[in-house]
Amino acid sequence: MEISHVIKKLTYVTLGTFLLSAHQANAANELTWDKTFPKSNTVEYQKIHFKNRYGITLVGDVYMPKNRSAKALPALAITGPYGGVKEQSSGLYAQTMAERGFIAVAFDPSFTGESGGEPRNVSSPDINSEDISAAVDFLGIQPFVDKSKIGVIGICGFGGMGLNAAAIDKRIKAITVTSMYDMSRVMSKGYFDQLSLEERTKALEALNEQRWVDAKKGTPASGPRLLPEALKGDEPQFVKEYFDYYRTPRGFHARSLNSTGGWNATNPLAFMNMPLMSYIKEISPRPLLIIAGEKAHSRYFSEDAYKAANEPKELMIIPNAVHVDLYDQMDKIPFDKIDAFFKTNL
Repeated sequence: MEISHVIKKLTYVTLGTFLLSAHQANAANELTWDKTFPKSNTVEYQKIHFKNRYGITLVGDVYMPKNRSAKALPALAITGPYGGVKEQSSGLYAQTMAERGFIAVAFDPSFTGESGGEPRNVSSPDINSEDISAAVDFLGIQPFVDKSKIGVIGICGFGGMGLNAAAIDKRIKAITVTSMYDMSRVMSKGYFDQLSLEERTKALEALNEQRWVDAKKGTPASGPRLLPEALKGDEPQFVKEYFDYYRTPRGFHARSLNSTGGWNATNPLAFMNMPLMSYIKEISPRPLLIIAGEKAHSRYFSEDAYKAANEPKELMIIPNAVHVDLYDQMDKIPFDKIDAFFKTNL
């Protein structure tokens, strides 16, 4: 099986430092707002940098209510979707939760966006789960954050990694995931677990052959672009939905791999034998809220994660919503529910 065919198939499968002073940050941000959503007039945001346990510098935005008191506030670390950047869905979630009284950090995962890490355009079930704990590190040492009240929101593929992080990081007191993907499951088994052992073996053989090509060249080869310049019309429905978000003014961002590029050719390797959901039961007794669209192609990931988790847990299905609706559609994302969940459990 040629590597281009393998990666094309897997593409469809996968599709601190201290804060700047408020004066410096606000002056800079007035000139550099580059988000895919409107700026709130009740929230201020600042650029932040912090390191994960592997020494990779992560770049994020912290969103804070403008009229907050001196009291330390509950906080949220927010990340995703897989292949997205903080200027897209995670930033929208962070700003919205800041409007509701939380300190919220949206950040770019290692190797993507403005965050560090080499080579670029690669992901890791371990390192990217660690990124979430690193955001918890950052939040917990800020004087305006109550470190006993830190939660996580994971979107799409970083929903699965958020669950993985929460299982081992007991500082995370509550977690919400929306449009959740289990990236290790989908890369290793295909959609609805339909990848046969023969197909999996051939894919792994091709990916490992590509390693020799990369080693000889000295740099990793790029995989195929995730989304085309234009649709032909015969793509799967979920690809059309991704296109509608990432390739249109609705959600396009130049630093987003889903908008402009693709992952490295060998990106699936680590996910193919490192299951993210192995210890999901150990999130309990901390509460878990799982949210999925009724018509989302990814809905089964959420339903299966819900079945595997221990109480307390809740599965919320949003009527008529598809996967990407929970990225940015304010009439579909149940922010009242998310707000109540964290205010009750943090």
